[in-house]
Amino acid sequence: MGGSINVWAAAAVTLCGLGTFAWIVAGKVRLILEGASSGEMRLEWRRAVNAAAQIFGHRRLFQDRRSGWMHLVIFYGFIMLQLGALEILWKGLRGTSMPLADNAVFTMLQETTVALVLLAVVYAAFRRYGEKLPRLPKGWKPLLVLIWIGALMLSVIFTLAFDKLREGASESGATSLQYTPISSVAAEGIEKLAGAPSVVNAISAVNAKFIGPPPPPLLAVKGWVQTGYEISWWLHLLLLLGFLVYVPLSKHFHIFTAPVNWLLRPTGPPKLAKINLENEEAEKFGMNAIEDLTRKQRLDLFACVECGRCTDVCPAAGTDKGLSPMHLMIKLRDTLQRKGMEFKPADTVAGEVSSYDVLRSHAPTAVSPNATSISSTMDWQTKGWMKRDARTLEFPGEVPPHTPALIGEVITEKELWACTTCRHCEERCPVGNLQLAPLMEMRRYLVLTEGKMPSEARRTLQNIDRQSNPWGFPRQDRTAWMEEFTVVEGWNVPTLRDNPNPDWLWWVGSMGAYDSRARRVTFAFAMLLRQAGVSFAVLGAEERNSGDTPRRLGDEFLFQELCRTNIATFQNYGIKKIVTTCPHTYHLFRNEYTDFGFEAEVRHHTELLADLLERKRLTPRHPVSRTLTLHDSCYLARYNGVTEAPRAILSAIPELETREMERSGKQGLCCGAGGGRMWMEEPGRRVNEVRTAQALATGAQMIGSACPYCLTMMEEGLRKLGAEERTGALDVAEVLALSVFGAAGGAVS
Repeated sequence: MGGSINVWAAAAVTLCGLGTFAWIVAGKVRLILEGASSGEMRLEWRRAVNAAAQIFGHRRLFQDRRSGWMHLVIFYGFIMLQLGALEILWKGLRGTSMPLADNAVFTMLQETTVALVLLAVVYAAFRRYGEKLPRLPKGWKPLLVLIWIGALMLSVIFTLAFDKLREGASESGATSLQYTPISSVAAEGIEKLAGAPSVVNAISAVNAKFIGPPPPPLLAVKGWVQTGYEISWWLHLLLLLGFLVYVPLSKHFHIFTAPVNWLLRPTGPPKLAKINLENEEAEKFGMNAIEDLTRKQRLDLFACVECGRCTDVCPAAGTDKGLSPMHLMIKLRDTLQRKGMEFKPADTVAGEVSSYDVLRSHAPTAVSPNATSISSTMDWQTKGWMKRDARTLEFPGEVPPHTPALIGEVITEKELWACTTCRHCEERCPVGNLQLAPLMEMRRYLVLTEGKMPSEARRTLQNIDRQSNPWGFPRQDRTAWMEEFTVVEGWNVPTLRDNPNPDWLWWVGSMGAYDSRARRVTFAFAMLLRQAGVSFAVLGAEERNSGDTPRRLGDEFLFQELCRTNIATFQNYGIKKIVTTCPHTYHLFRNEYTDFGFEAEVRHHTELLADLLERKRLTPRHPVSRTLTLHDSCYLARYNGVTEAPRAILSAIPELETREMERSGKQGLCCGAGGGRMWMEEPGRRVNEVRTAQALATGAQMIGSACPYCLTMMEEGLRKLGAEERTGALDVAEVLALSVFGAAGGAVS
């Protein structure tokens, strides 16, 4: 038995829609494949497992539970409704239901799903336009999609309702209401409306005018019901195909690209790509043209869903620095697709005030000291991204013939240098984007190719190059802390010359050796190692800078020089195990030195101390009757997943009460010192002051950390907020030393 729908017409429309979709997608795929191959895009079992958890389990999306549930309903709703769409299309063409579709369970699931998706759409509209979440872009495009999905759901209901009427199913009463409540109510309403005298007369009049003599009223209504079914059926098909065609033209292309992005996303700790500085054919290093984007970076752009989660947690965006990871993705994607856009922020247009002044003028006036706000950044970015001035074009409406320079025309230098490399954007992204990679490549271009950088960064790099420390202190002073320690504690910290075969090489680092505050952490850790009977040694005068600051600032030349020098030193002494108190050095040695041939076991001091406590080699016998909140280092928590070790140490200390901040662990706010920002001035609201205020909001008497940079930033924040008298900042090692040795424990007291 054939259906009432013309098969050939339906086939022609469907092929047209599918063909248009394929043509658009092919163009996007071509743009991705034109990028350079970086060796990142390959299928692995671990990547597939992670992708399955993210795609079907919505692991990242559920970091925001309300948004996660909403998306879960729409995601699985669409999967379920594809079966329903096939049933609707099949029945219209064939006149009968598909196998297994003509049963109460299937129809009940379809109608329940339609209802849930409609509710999710209403809630999505409320979140964006009612609740007005700052991270969600407004405008007509997101609203269009919500209306589109809602219309698609309504077309399902009306198609099912008219189908009931033409088959007489509306007479099944209670049974129909039980299994198909929505379409049954809709059918009943349509039936009552169609049976009204005015409607019957109108149908009869239309038939008389356009078809012929009016049929009996009942036949006229039945004919109208059939027409209503066919209109609903065609509307459903056109909405489906229209949405399919629109998807690759919008941010909703992530429906197809996000799963691929997760499948091809590198696993393991993130790291910067190695540059072959000996490539004599290289005309530049770093990135300043859209052609420089790799395939993975291009895939990231098309996977971006513009949800704003990355910008919402960005410390630079939240303190009015202008950098927005979401807008970085949007601007690069528009540039890749040659949309003729350029970035002309308010300060460029005015030509008189700095971008930070403009941002602060748009910032909310009632922002809590411990809160971040991205409103000014979102507004600055949205208004600044505009069509290229038509007056610069030879012909009106033409696409600009040149590819814009990324730095200057797409993203400002101020945005590039505002990044703290905390990676919270990447940790939050629900589609697996790596926003940091293109940003760091642009930094590298500025430094390596153009020799441009902020004056503070230049001075820091010069100091590291000449004296192997960021301050420019004499190299010979690197061991001054050891002499001071001997005076205070009465014993010498062994060097590799004193103990040539230690279990652990302790990398003290520039902060631990030179900074007067960080030295107290150095002293505490040395005493704990000796108390635990650990065989260790330091390099002393042979220690150099690790190279983290040069690499994050974009100076790959200096980094690689330091890296190779340090590796040669390690290999000369046969070093296989390294411990350090600096998370930045920890990450560098553990994950990035490996690209240069170095392999060793690298541990952070909190990991080693937690292990020593577990093996009973350290006993925290003295109570510390204080309250403490722990600030997590980005390079420990987000880069390397180390969150439990410092907490295990703190939990072992008698009478110490710990209080977690609202944002902690992998979701903690950056201290503001990463990415070389430790050595540069910070305009506007300071990230460390916001983070310190968040710590103070817990009411804790101490702020704990496990990083010399974080410790410095927390202490500075306490001073700026006038809270240094009532609250102290201590490294986890110092707190443990207080419990192991007591308040009279020499340098740790």
